[in-house]
Amino acid sequence: MKSLVTGLALSALMLASTGALAQAHAQHHGTTSVSADTPAPTDSLPWAEAEVRRVDPAARKVTLRHGPIANLDMPPMSMAFQVEDAALIGPLQPGDQVRFTAEQRQGAYWVTRIEKKTP
Repeated sequence: MKSLVTGLALSALMLASTGALAQAHAQHHGTTSVSADTPAPTDSLPWAEAEVRRVDPAARKVTLRHGPIANLDMPPMSMAFQVEDAALIGPLQPGDQVRFTAEQRQGAYWVTRIEKKTP
């Protein structure tokens, strides 16, 4: 009996260390990411619509007045997002209509893709 309990404990520890247990939990509950700090594949994130309010390439931030962001369960609002590469937001101007994808990681909200909408 002790061997069985030890074997089960070791199996559970191995699963947890590889992330398989967390992934199974996420799949069971219908979530797309394992944790807030584990980025989802960028191409799988849903697009959201927004108007650019402010662009700050030096700080690598863009302020957007956005509609709902489905993957973040976020209602429409205005807020600043971080970007990893300032070139992503360099061509944008306040008033531009855009579509974008975003995720939450490292305790912040990040724009992962953004493109101007054509009029």
